[in-house]
Amino acid sequence: MILVTGGAGFIGSNFILDWIGQSDEPVVNLDFLTYAGHLDNLSQIPKDAKYTFVHGNIGDKALVEALLNKHQPRAVINFAAETHVDRSIDSPEHFIQTNVVGTYQLLDEVRRYWLGLDADNKKAFRFLQISTDEVYGSLPIDGKSFTETTAYAPNNPYAASKAASDHLARSYCHTYGLPVITTHCSNNYGPHQYSEKLIPHSISCALHGEPITVFGNGLQVRDWLHVKDHCAALMKVLSNGRVGEAYNIGAVNEKTNLSVVNMVCNILDELRPRANGLSYKTQVMHIEDRPGHDTRYAINPSKIQIELGWKAQQDFNLGMRVTVDWYLSQCEIAR
Repeated sequence: MILVTGGAGFIGSNFILDWIGQSDEPVVNLDFLTYAGHLDNLSQIPKDAKYTFVHGNIGDKALVEALLNKHQPRAVINFAAETHVDRSIDSPEHFIQTNVVGTYQLLDEVRRYWLGLDADNKKAFRFLQISTDEVYGSLPIDGKSFTETTAYAPNNPYAASKAASDHLARSYCHTYGLPVITTHCSNNYGPHQYSEKLIPHSISCALHGEPITVFGNGLQVRDWLHVKDHCAALMKVLSNGRVGEAYNIGAVNEKTNLSVVNMVCNILDELRPRANGLSYKTQVMHIEDRPGHDTRYAINPSKIQIELGWKAQQDFNLGMRVTVDWYLSQCEIAR
């Protein structure tokens, strides 16, 4: 079986849903259910699925020790993290506690568990550290995309806390031999994303007749990856990734934040037109830019494509349409 941490959040819940849909191997989900973690994200899991939810914190060493000893996982996939840049600017301490201290405590308990395994299970065990392209910092508009050898240069407390947790994971691999693999994804989109993120936030504001806020000029560039493509990549890494390595996961799909917001508005104009006939774009409002806002992120996924045979499959235009339609269906259910 596998142990997933943070599996009630956006990417974690999609990973568990895909895992259960494709595998009979049991999964235990450890999640603290903070603001971005919701059990509703996993309501589609069949009642007879080999799935166990445990409410708890990765920093609770006694709980983690008990779970490891009880379930004997062959892998730990660590999604658990505070992830929102704005929140990290307002309150960095929470990010340090969860992303740095929590990851350390999780790693340390996993190391103890791993050392107690027999030779075959020790060799087969994996710890997947799920990270972000934000640890690499900001690219110039005409700069080359991030590779796995790009130096870390985090520019906000969230990115810095993830960079620190990555360094801890790497150190546990190289110092203690714990079989760690790290992945860096680009901006994800798709179902179950928390409402403060760009796409669901834009949809919600549009439907409620509120300003659709865009930081600065909105020309910050992000590389957009459908969450299902990300989950497929993680399964490839778990199965065949090389211990001690990092893999960048991206769709080579760079868009400005403003163009993404405008796309959301165009889709809503078609699927849920406003009663007054005006486009939702009239609700777009540019606000003061975020402090330290990175100009551009872009992933070079050549390594994972060549080594593991993974490539993003989802067309962005179709993926966005399906995503907006999914959020519209949730609005209907909420009524």
